[in-house]
Amino acid sequence: MSNPTRVLVLNSGSSSVKYQLLDMRDSSRLAAGLVERIGEQTSRLRHTCLGTGDTREHSGPIADHDAALKAVAGELSRDGLGLDSPELAAIGHRVVHGGLFFTQPTVVDDEVLTEIERLIPVAPLHNPANLTGIRTARALRPDLPQVAVFDTAFHTTMPESAARYAIDPRIADRHRIRRYGFHGTSHAYVSRETARLLGKDPSEVNVIVLHLGNGASASAVEKGRCVDTSMGLTPLEGLVMGTRSGDLDPAVIFHLARVGGMSMEEIDTLLNKRSGLFGLCGDNDMREIRRRIDEGDEDAALAFDIYIHRLKKYIGAYYAVLGTVDAVAFTAGVGENAAPVREAALTGLESLGLAVDPERNAVRGDGSRLISPESARVAVAVVPTDEELEIATQTYALVGKHN
Repeated sequence: MSNPTRVLVLNSGSSSVKYQLLDMRDSSRLAAGLVERIGEQTSRLRHTCLGTGDTREHSGPIADHDAALKAVAGELSRDGLGLDSPELAAIGHRVVHGGLFFTQPTVVDDEVLTEIERLIPVAPLHNPANLTGIRTARALRPDLPQVAVFDTAFHTTMPESAARYAIDPRIADRHRIRRYGFHGTSHAYVSRETARLLGKDPSEVNVIVLHLGNGASASAVEKGRCVDTSMGLTPLEGLVMGTRSGDLDPAVIFHLARVGGMSMEEIDTLLNKRSGLFGLCGDNDMREIRRRIDEGDEDAALAFDIYIHRLKKYIGAYYAVLGTVDAVAFTAGVGENAAPVREAALTGLESLGLAVDPERNAVRGDGSRLISPESARVAVAVVPTDEELEIATQTYALVGKHN
């Protein structure tokens, strides 16, 4: 029998599991789906067999991740793609935080699980759910390689001058305080795809990647290696996001506690869930914000201006960090779909060689494309991110050669 070539990618959240099954011979998708509201009476599973186009939905209580993955396995089996298939090479898991310990995709064993667990204090919302998904998948297929692919790994190439905060290093090291960065699988994929779009090897280009979704981050990628990124110890730092504040004077927290009488939990909720675009204007959907702006809504207009101002600052900062920039790449939900955001972010930066062509920018498309003028000194690209493919690619590269 030929070597197995399929990889199942699992992204386990606190109450959800997203999944895709890919065939790595041609990176084609065989199936995809989502289990949401795990642990509730109103749980839902939506599964699509991409070979046939058949989509099935099921509603009803799914008690836990074990039940969720068993339900996913059942749906895959109905399509002849079950977890017991000899064609399945591995299961790749998204893990948000790998600290400094994990700089590459890693085959999971008990020691790896212990280390991921030790990182829970710096990723309390994400790593526990990621661990649950891995443990459940291992129980279902203990003979199959389980590979952890870390959001932080791509950013571990940052120099200490970018990764360190200016606090006592002994205290920082004791509590693992440093800039780790997130969305790493997206930044890795998009920077590489941007180089391909330019007809060059990643080692030949410098790219500023702007991952703009409900969560948003920027990175400076020099010759294929990340040298700076906007998110820090947690995903709260950096750009204005859907519900997160991004950069903030840390003394604001002391002020809210001392003068505002707010608890640490209340401040945490404010900055992570009630700030950003939502906190500024009551909406975190860029489409709705643009609609309100068109109707003359001043709160929406100010929120948009603050969002763009921060974004533009990071573009300029990373231009300075890199020295020479070959391309700026927009990705994720807002970056791929919001033409006004792309235009506004680069307006006024023409002296840096940055501009968008209005007609190209207005065209909607599924693939990677250039939106800068033909004569532009710096390419501006829209590159749809594909974190699942990146996880599958890294997973298969690690285990495929051993099968």
